[in-house]
Amino acid sequence: MNKRSARLALVFANAGHVTTHLLMLLYPTVVLALEKRFTLSYGELMLLSLPGTVLYGAGALPAGILGDRWSAERMMVLFYVGSGLAAIATGLATGPLGLAIGLGAIGLFGSIYHPVGIAWLVRNAENRGRILGWNGIFGSIGVGIAPATAGALTQWIDWRAAFLVPGAAALVLGLALALLVRQGAVAASETDLKPQPEPRRGEVMRAFFALSVTMLAAGIIYQSMTVALPKLFEQRLGELTADGTLGAGGFASLVFAEGMFIPLIGGWLADRYSLKWVYVGSWLLAVPALLVSLHLAELPLFAATVVVFSLMSLSTPAENALLVRYTPGRWRATAFGAKFVLSLGVSALGLPLVAFIFDRTGDFAWLFLVLGALATAIVAAGAFLPRDGERAPEAAAAPAE
Repeated sequence: MNKRSARLALVFANAGHVTTHLLMLLYPTVVLALEKRFTLSYGELMLLSLPGTVLYGAGALPAGILGDRWSAERMMVLFYVGSGLAAIATGLATGPLGLAIGLGAIGLFGSIYHPVGIAWLVRNAENRGRILGWNGIFGSIGVGIAPATAGALTQWIDWRAAFLVPGAAALVLGLALALLVRQGAVAASETDLKPQPEPRRGEVMRAFFALSVTMLAAGIIYQSMTVALPKLFEQRLGELTADGTLGAGGFASLVFAEGMFIPLIGGWLADRYSLKWVYVGSWLLAVPALLVSLHLAELPLFAATVVVFSLMSLSTPAENALLVRYTPGRWRATAFGAKFVLSLGVSALGLPLVAFIFDRTGDFAWLFLVLGALATAIVAAGAFLPRDGERAPEAAAAPAE
């Protein structure tokens, strides 16, 4: 294998993980400024991003199939260029319909990354666990800087800049990758450097049903928390945020910052202990953390949300390792595509859930109650996973969702 090509693939795969989460999470902070410009409620404005959120997950499966059967490198070029142009179009929108179309396009092109980018990364990695661990960190960086980036650009320039600047950066990366692919500097790899052992059929079926439930519920919790956090902090951290978009977005970024190191801890645990119980145990601890957040405010609320996001990040390496263990190698991209249909597509139900609860109650107390119930369901379903009596063949720190 061309080592230079592999290194470049790793660079663009990691940069893509930052890019996809950054672009997808600009709007929940930008929307705070749009409430003053459009005659729509917070809930109505948030629903404009629903098509993009659905497409972000729904497009993952066909993207994974194309990545396997056509070209992962060219699909990644399409991801970068399409996402960049979509973000620029969103920044140029003149009304709610234009915003919805632009956000939908961001979601559609963004859906390429997780199934294609992760499979591409694995194919080009010599030390898979470490590389995937760092890829998870890069994804968390994207999640972490999105609220602060959107808040700063909105407050210092205007809301359009929050889409135009990151969109232009994504477009430049896409054109650079296209040039490298055209020159042959980034070339396709025929086989994995580290093949996976084939799982038994009975284990595959049992894991499939258990993980389908857990990944869907975890996706709803993640989607709900990430989109609600800026508004939650604007409402309940008023003394700390000074009632500004930069303050609300900044504190949300501080919460997301845990993902810049927690996945490595989760990967270390998954390497040494039962994948099943690392996964189930993380969610078991998340249940009380969600429920105590019902009526907290200021620093106690901030601390509770940090705990929740840390536990979600802690569980992700084990979830990824379970998926890799119980998926035949030839279907890896398709399996990741199916995962993200659940965790990013169907779980987009979290967005209307946030909008519905807030518009009818003016608060997020009921949201935490619902999310606590979903975390309990994850624990129950996770208990039915196959018992991993032997050490995991590979515990890979998964990307942020």
